[in-house]
Amino acid sequence: MRVITRKMINDIVPDFPNGEAVLIDKPIRRTSFDMVHRVRKAVNVKKVGHAGTLDPLATGLLIICTGRFTKRISEFSNLNKVYTGIISLGKTTPSYDLETEFDSSRDISGIDEEIIYKTASGFIGKSFQLPPMYSAVKKNGRALYKYARKGVEVERKEREIEVFRFDIKKIDLPDIHFEIEVTPGTYIRVIAHDFGQKLGCGAYLKSLRRTAIGTYSVEDAFGIEEFENFVTNLADNEHI
Repeated sequence: MRVITRKMINDIVPDFPNGEAVLIDKPIRRTSFDMVHRVRKAVNVKKVGHAGTLDPLATGLLIICTGRFTKRISEFSNLNKVYTGIISLGKTTPSYDLETEFDSSRDISGIDEEIIYKTASGFIGKSFQLPPMYSAVKKNGRALYKYARKGVEVERKEREIEVFRFDIKKIDLPDIHFEIEVTPGTYIRVIAHDFGQKLGCGAYLKSLRRTAIGTYSVEDAFGIEEFENFVTNLADNEHI
């Protein structure tokens, strides 16, 4: 399956109705569906979908498929993911990120670098993770976040995940900068929350960026406006 990157724009004539996969760099405060909608509008193809949701506050790599390639989305969504981000210690939120207000604050004066590195290493390997209430996982046909926004907590099933590496890149307390590689379906917000629980001070995910899906890198991805301009230029030259 061909995957279109920004490095290929001068070398190909895409066939979006028949099927293409495109790398898109999602900006902050936009949903994954927003990106699908804009790609669909740009290429004028009804069938468009993405492989792996990013939260609105997360940025980074989305793989968007068009036409007949939408039937092959699982080939991408089943690939491992790499993220960079910041876990901030000492505060928590119900959503485990900055989507909701802080609901607790604790002292972090007893936290040092040694315990941070040791805690990170404890996440390596397989484990079971409970999806957060603020998520698109469905219960009885309804997204969990809809229950959460009404203050209702429902029973969820744990999922098996695997963390292949969890590298601490910088410690500037209360912030911990990290890079992590995980299996698909892993919630990094939950890892941030659990990290704080293990330290006994609480934590939330301050920022998140998906940098890779399998061997595909965000460095090769189009900004959404860049992709729209690319398609407009193709249309002007009557290539689509």
